[in-house]
Amino acid sequence: MRIGDQSDLPEYCRKPTLVLGCGNILFGDDGFGCAVVEHVLSHHRVPDDACLLDAGTGVRKLLFTLCLSPARPRRLLIVDALDAGRAVGELFELDPAKIPAVKLDDFSLHQLPTSNLLRELQDACRVEVRVLACQTGPLPEEIRPGLSPAVEAAVPRAAAWLAEKYLPGRERRGGIDTPEPVRYSTRESIS
Repeated sequence: MRIGDQSDLPEYCRKPTLVLGCGNILFGDDGFGCAVVEHVLSHHRVPDDACLLDAGTGVRKLLFTLCLSPARPRRLLIVDALDAGRAVGELFELDPAKIPAVKLDDFSLHQLPTSNLLRELQDACRVEVRVLACQTGPLPEEIRPGLSPAVEAAVPRAAAWLAEKYLPGRERRGGIDTPEPVRYSTRESIS
């Protein structure tokens, strides 16, 4: 690769907007971020300047690549589930600096190295980093795929919010997408 030639870089480094759905689909509600990306990809047109990826449990490798890359997105949205003591299925934005350092049995963004990479991207690399989170129910101790009803119901709401904020000019497959307005409470919840 020649200096200045970015054609060999991964697409997610070259697009101005990157959305990463994180989580482990084998552990109940932890698969929320992956389900949201799947919902958006199957129900919305993604503009050419955006990249949506189901990062699963491999988000750390992607973030590390972004930190080292000569090209990066201007905006990064992480979509994930976590336990923040809220109502199950509640959507909320989270400041990357306030991500819990440890979450048991989680290979997602909540572990310290990953949250440090998010802060590095935001502070040193000047990437706008936002986190859209969903409150989980109790996560299973053994493998159990599938979201709880409350978290499953939050998937289309999260997808509509994501499309409104990150996919301007988008169209819903099969017609024009007109999501319900996003309302914020004083607790930064997304309804």
